[in-house]
Amino acid sequence: MRLENLLELQAGLVARAREARAHDALRAVASEAKHAELLSVFPFAFTAGQTAVASELRADLARGKPMRRLLQGDVGCGKTALGLYAALLVAQAGGQTAFLAPTEILCEQHYHGLKSWLARAGLHAALLTGSLRAGERRQVLAQLESGMADIVFGTHSLFSADVHYRKLALAVIDEQQRFGVAQRQALIDKGAGAHVLLMTATPIPRTLALSLYGDLDTSILRERPAGRGGLKTRWVREPERPKVAKFLDERLAAHERVFWVTPRIGEGEDSLDALESGRASAEAAFERLKRTDLARHGLEIVHGRMEASERAARLERFQRGEVRLLVATTVIEVGVDVPEATVLVVESAERMGLAQLHQLRGRVGRGPKDSWCLLFGEPSAKARFEVLERTHDGFEIAEEDLRQRGMGDLGGLRQAGAGAGGSIDPEEELELLLAARELFAARPALFERYAGLARAATP
Repeated sequence: MRLENLLELQAGLVARAREARAHDALRAVASEAKHAELLSVFPFAFTAGQTAVASELRADLARGKPMRRLLQGDVGCGKTALGLYAALLVAQAGGQTAFLAPTEILCEQHYHGLKSWLARAGLHAALLTGSLRAGERRQVLAQLESGMADIVFGTHSLFSADVHYRKLALAVIDEQQRFGVAQRQALIDKGAGAHVLLMTATPIPRTLALSLYGDLDTSILRERPAGRGGLKTRWVREPERPKVAKFLDERLAAHERVFWVTPRIGEGEDSLDALESGRASAEAAFERLKRTDLARHGLEIVHGRMEASERAARLERFQRGEVRLLVATTVIEVGVDVPEATVLVVESAERMGLAQLHQLRGRVGRGPKDSWCLLFGEPSAKARFEVLERTHDGFEIAEEDLRQRGMGDLGGLRQAGAGAGGSIDPEEELELLLAARELFAARPALFERYAGLARAATP
């Protein structure tokens, strides 16, 4: 019975992938000369890994069938440049690209950082976020509908009901694990036969499972750009926490930057010293740190309840080095690029999952100096912390997350939890699922039988 369920599940996933690829999509074909011209837009040479992935994207987009590709690589490996390369290919073929990011911070960073590159290619970029004034929003919507905007960077606003594209041919979804399945689909449905490029540093279990079992092609970037320092992650036990202050003071005195992250906003426990507390809120940690010697290096706070303009101004002060210690909530999880930042302290780390902690530590290690991620957390999360101490590989972390949380509803909308036919243990049944995929490839009649059962079971 269990094998029957697995065969039916695999057949449904393969059938879904075939159905998506059966539609026509924009053919974005680039000659060698055009490919070289597009690469000249970037102010740096692609790494060997980026070059390999660019070739995969180029082949996908030239087929005239919808691309479904997951690009996985740790922060700083160059995923964004590859998303832009795909957008350039699509633009030269007459299509539009929607570049979806989970936060306004990341979205604005992409827009301001990349629009000059796009301008060199003769393309027009637009920005669409929830904080735009009504007049600005109307202007952007008109640019999208007329086709004036070749690429739009935006948050959830990109798939709002009033957003219409002249020819949406590519959806690039950055940090895709931050969006629900239905949200991603809402954007994809804005363009008939749209290509899809999902990008992430740590795939969520459902997406990892789909990449293994038939619905997604996968590209992996493992190569970090040259000149980056090392990154060490340490779980700081209770007796070691008083030593952190001296270490931070040394780093700040060397004009480096430090992130101090807490998982919540609100009142904390004022009876505890900020450097020893594992339970402080952002405001409480900020107030306590103001009373320490570390405050002389300049101290700032940001969180999600601030106005976007005020948050951006404070982050800019930190980036410029006017303040060197930034207390923040997880609002800085993505979209903050400060090469001078060498230390990340995370309080109450046991409240965060593996994927989120992996994303957070990506805020450091982006410059030439060695960096550290220091986790303050309860022993209940020891196994999770040890995974992060041991590896920086996003797929290995996702596999551990898969073991802990389950695959999710592979045929439906849930991100994690029980799969079809009950809970699936990937350790025990991964080989069976992969064998089912190979079996269907060798015996098409068997595939049709189980695909029919999968269709009949779909409500």
